Amino acid sequence: MKKFDNLKSILLVDDDEASNFLHSIFINKIGLDIDVNSALNGQEALDFILDKGVEKLDLPCMVLLDLRMPVMDGWEFMRNYEEQVPQKLKDQIIIVLVTISDNSEDKERADANIHIADYSQKPLSDSTIKKLINKHFSLEMA
Repeated sequence: MKKFDNLKSILLVDDDEASNFLHSIFINKIGLDIDVNSALNGQEALDFILDKGVEKLDLPCMVLLDLRMPVMDGWEFMRNYEEQVPQKLKDQIIIVLVTISDNSEDKERADANIHIADYSQKPLSDSTIKKLINKHFSLEMA
């Protein structure tokens, strides 16, 4: 597993605005100086990544992706991500599937997808988010 050197921004993708708000509080509580953005569905997230990739600014380093969302769910996002996002951008993004689902098929499907780096059950806590960041980024965190 490759560890990334730098974490500049996180994209929260969840149709539950309360979850996005809570997760952003947890991320800010860790004390990292990073941008936290949110999208309410997979289409918004895909548009955000593609727009940031074109601008070459603030591309999210980590995406916390929910599975169950309207408009475009997590699996549809992954299919479109694989087809539309250039590899040079994919190489800069860690995707963590975050779901309330305890469906073993979702876990197996996530494990089989080369673009999904991790899988975590909701609700996330500040310690879970910190562990995910420590696992995938080389940062000086207590």
